[in-house]
Amino acid sequence: MRIKILACAAGAWAVLAAPLSLHAEPAGRITGIGGIFIKSKDPKALKAWYRDVLGLKLEPWGGAALSYTVPGHPPVVVWNPFSQTDDYMAPSTREFMVDFAVDDLDAFLVNLTKKGVTILKRDDSDPTGKFAWIMDPDGTKIELWQPKRK
Repeated sequence: MRIKILACAAGAWAVLAAPLSLHAEPAGRITGIGGIFIKSKDPKALKAWYRDVLGLKLEPWGGAALSYTVPGHPPVVVWNPFSQTDDYMAPSTREFMVDFAVDDLDAFLVNLTKKGVTILKRDDSDPTGKFAWIMDPDGTKIELWQPKRK
């Protein structure tokens, strides 16, 4: 399993480190992730948790808009399907996981711990940066990633 995770992370790092293509792409293509939309048994409570615990700034329309222009933010969003039998998203039984890039994993985890959030696991040995995993109140596993600084 460790090899699979490192291979996935190494692949993502290769994408992050590769120069962007300068040639024009044809029209009619995907240009990025436009949003993440999830169902919840209690959307109001889940929004409050993401606001109060993770610090997401909620907009008047109810969701959060995360900017790619924040210093230190990775230049790409990784999309990667996993096998139905893969346990990378365990203990969650949801079919997806959200990965949030953070600027300082140590400080972020201190804040989460103060708010009573259980840190499932932490990994500072990955070549792409530091990782930690938590669960939200709906049982969705959240990956927190501090990208390795160049």
